[in-house]
Amino acid sequence: MKCLVFISWVLVSCLRTHAEVFTSIGQMTDLLYTEKELVQSLRDYIKAEESKLAAVKSWANKLDALTRVSTSDPEGYLAHPVNAYKLMKRLNTEWSELESLVLQNPSDGFISNMSVHRQYFPDEEDQTGAAKALMRLQDTYHLDSEAFSKGMLPDPNHQRAGGNLRYFEQLLMKQLKESNQDYQPPSEEPIQLGTYTRPKDHLPERETYEALCRGEGLQLTEARRSRLFCRYHDGKRSPRLLLKPIKEEDEWDSPHIVRYLNILSDQEIEKIKELAKPRLARATVRDPKTGVLTTAPYRVSKSAWLEGEDDPVIDRVNQRIQDITGLTVETAELLQVANYGVGGQYEPHFDFSRKDEPDAFKRLGTGNRMATFLNYMSDVEAGGATVFPDFGASIWPRKGTAVFWYNLFRSGEGDYRTRHAACPVLVGSKWVSNKWIHERGQEFRRPCGLTEVD
Repeated sequence: MKCLVFISWVLVSCLRTHAEVFTSIGQMTDLLYTEKELVQSLRDYIKAEESKLAAVKSWANKLDALTRVSTSDPEGYLAHPVNAYKLMKRLNTEWSELESLVLQNPSDGFISNMSVHRQYFPDEEDQTGAAKALMRLQDTYHLDSEAFSKGMLPDPNHQRAGGNLRYFEQLLMKQLKESNQDYQPPSEEPIQLGTYTRPKDHLPERETYEALCRGEGLQLTEARRSRLFCRYHDGKRSPRLLLKPIKEEDEWDSPHIVRYLNILSDQEIEKIKELAKPRLARATVRDPKTGVLTTAPYRVSKSAWLEGEDDPVIDRVNQRIQDITGLTVETAELLQVANYGVGGQYEPHFDFSRKDEPDAFKRLGTGNRMATFLNYMSDVEAGGATVFPDFGASIWPRKGTAVFWYNLFRSGEGDYRTRHAACPVLVGSKWVSNKWIHERGQEFRRPCGLTEVD
């Protein structure tokens, strides 16, 4: 009992602050391996306790039989000198050895392992954040409360998305049967999320945004679809693309949004994720009143910034973006890699700075964000679309592809139609990398227009 109480205390004390783990699925995967190691450590502890208990039981059984005989005729038993000697030996030596055995603490290894890992455990903020994320998913995707709380999702055509919880239960049951272990399925009781009140709605396009996330309200009419084409693109005859042009697809006509295929290889994606993962930190937004970067509940992800010096693959990606767009990346921001966590999202926002925040990019000295080049580095089983509420477009992640659009007209005025959002991730892990291309250095690559909205 003493050991169990001590272990319970350790489990509670393990919740040290390592906040915002829930904002990145990529970092959360490490917790699964941590938990697996702790389970093995716990099994080792149980085995040690069982071994200790077996030894104590053996002692008890032996001494129980001995004392029944010795106390039936004490004088007769001690009349034999060997029995008298053994009594002295037991009480002087062997009982002390038994005491030492009982006092041994097999939990030391388990407690030590817990101490090593406890600094990486999620805290109360993570649990609350994950709970709010579940509520956000329920709201956005109109999920049935009871079914969702039991782990069931609405897409019956996808094994992981349609029955995520049951799929992994069946997988676990199969593995345990193969290893001759019993399996007790988890309780079907709904998750208790507590009381959650959605923050005061500051989004005028809330209903439109969430409908687009569900694939509803799309404005891609047949007339508009007829104006969308696919083609080979050589980046205005870039030497590196002449012999191997890029496949380009129109996603939208006005504003013009294009998707490029086969932009990143699987090897390049894995390398970028490897470089970014140890640097991931909670993504921030710029407070329009103070200009200070801060976290916000409407942006749930972690991001890292990579530069060409980090690895040759980053140099190659930057050069590829320059070749495709025909714009210099010398004045662009570093490559931002983002990974979305539980219900990860970024509600409707502009990439460029507006007139009410003129100093947003002043520190960079490279002007405003002229264009966005967004690489999708993973497929997403459900959710996670990039949507444009102003004109009703939804662009779905496809691993290895990239989408590109201009945030500014040729006049330098912001194109307010490009307000967009990253929809909450319902199932899967969403990885993207952004390259924000700035105005400076583009004077001859994208000359100014004659009208404000040219």
